[in-house]
Amino acid sequence: MSMALSKRHKELSGVELCHLHLEKENPCSKPEYSKSFFTNNFFIGANQRKAVAEGYASYIPVFLHEIPRLLRQGYLTPDIAFLNVSPPDKHGYCSLGTEICGSYPAAQTAKIIIAQINPSMPRTHGTSSIHWDCIDYAVHVDDPLPQVKPGEPTEVEQRIGKIIAGLVSDGACLQMGIGNIPNAVLAELKNHKDLGIHTEMFAEGAIDLLEKGIITNEKKKYLPGKTVTAFVLGTKRLYDFIDDNPSIAFLDASVTNNPTIIGSNPNTTSINAAIEVDLTGQVCADSVGTRMISGVGGQVDFERGAALSDNGLPIICLPSLTPKGASRIVHTLQPGAGVITTRHHTHYVITEWGYAYLFGKNLVQRSKAMINIAHPDHRAELERQAFERHGIKTWEHFSD
Repeated sequence: MSMALSKRHKELSGVELCHLHLEKENPCSKPEYSKSFFTNNFFIGANQRKAVAEGYASYIPVFLHEIPRLLRQGYLTPDIAFLNVSPPDKHGYCSLGTEICGSYPAAQTAKIIIAQINPSMPRTHGTSSIHWDCIDYAVHVDDPLPQVKPGEPTEVEQRIGKIIAGLVSDGACLQMGIGNIPNAVLAELKNHKDLGIHTEMFAEGAIDLLEKGIITNEKKKYLPGKTVTAFVLGTKRLYDFIDDNPSIAFLDASVTNNPTIIGSNPNTTSINAAIEVDLTGQVCADSVGTRMISGVGGQVDFERGAALSDNGLPIICLPSLTPKGASRIVHTLQPGAGVITTRHHTHYVITEWGYAYLFGKNLVQRSKAMINIAHPDHRAELERQAFERHGIKTWEHFSD
């Protein structure tokens, strides 16, 4: 449908498109169509970075759990919703399938609904249905879903995964962000018991743990017995697993990412990635300096939710080095870098060298803990910068 819309660029002007991450390219988001279309991203995928940098698209900074509120309370109520849905069942209900974060509130609030009826879309359970009678226009297609195969974790990512898995307790409720590190963590949880999942994105690596009975969801307080998620992205194995699976509850982001609901589950373990973290615990995860590369997503929602949870573990993780060998544990963030998780929210920061626990520590203690998990090649310079910043000459009076 987006491709067909882009072909009408000569007859349209001032059309605004809003979306979360798109795995496929947005065909309307091209410089030659800038007089016709403008895209606002709730999360910047790799295929939207150039458009945002060059000004024919932009980014709306918003917590994932507040996107449904933007739509429902009239801040960004859509005129038209484009949906990709399954064929209707015998009762006339189509499934929104793999993504409920924004599609469900969009379907609730849009003046006109145009649906792509796609037999490749899995039928999912939860608040993921729309009745055929609610659809104004339908287009029948047979469009295979994008497939993303989980990458193989590097040695550094495996080391980080082992450290995180060592902190996870039996009965923990897991939230995994996007990337190889979450898969490395899941691979290390094979001897755990009674784990649960309440997440925004359900990772394919969790399927093995569900099938082996390691993830049971029985210790959760919110929807015990159910894996709770808002969207999935993976291979056909994942799409087949969620298809007509009543044990997987797809809910919109106002529920999955609500910090209070997240915190109601005991032992919530939130695992999210960062680009760089400064010595006081400020986390940059959406930009490299001023260059936007992603968005806040659900990081703050789950970091806060895990902090509210009894025995929760709010975890930020990252390799200690960039591919070029620069330290990702830094004295100060790059000029223009966005702070996603503030120093007040940050509890655990983990690299392949260990973890720093920052909650309740002063700025000097935090600097010491962060330097201890930086790459050894950069620790001396970070220590020099920390001493100068804090006006001290030794760590002598600052215990861990």
